[in-house]
Amino acid sequence: MLYLDTSIIVSALTDEPDTTRMQTWLDRQRQGELAVSDWVITEFSAALSIKVRTGHTTPPFRARALSAFAELVGNIFVVWPVSRSHFSSAARFAEQYMLGLRAADALHLAVSVDYGATLCTLDRKLAEAGEALGTKVLLV
Repeated sequence: MLYLDTSIIVSALTDEPDTTRMQTWLDRQRQGELAVSDWVITEFSAALSIKVRTGHTTPPFRARALSAFAELVGNIFVVWPVSRSHFSSAARFAEQYMLGLRAADALHLAVSVDYGATLCTLDRKLAEAGEALGTKVLLV
């Protein structure tokens, strides 16, 4: 399974430098092998709200992107719940200060590790931290 962090989804569904590349990459993946977590759903919504507040997108575009994401969640992605143990694991990862992990990234790592998935990300620092922790990571 491939676990997608929020950076991939935001890039694929909004106007960013890697949008076309991410859409093509997602189209090439096999259905049933792509997973997100409940945390990705939350983080995606927050990311779009930030884009509206900072003037990088409009409320109508945000609504269309949220609708497209909801369709992916309902039809393509496997959605994994986030549990208390994931937060505990994320805290242990974040405690390793030399990795420089943000809380959200540590949580993505914890979820992907727990489910035995490869973490797919556009975030080089997250990929490096995952590799340092011995997890399966794909910098897309």
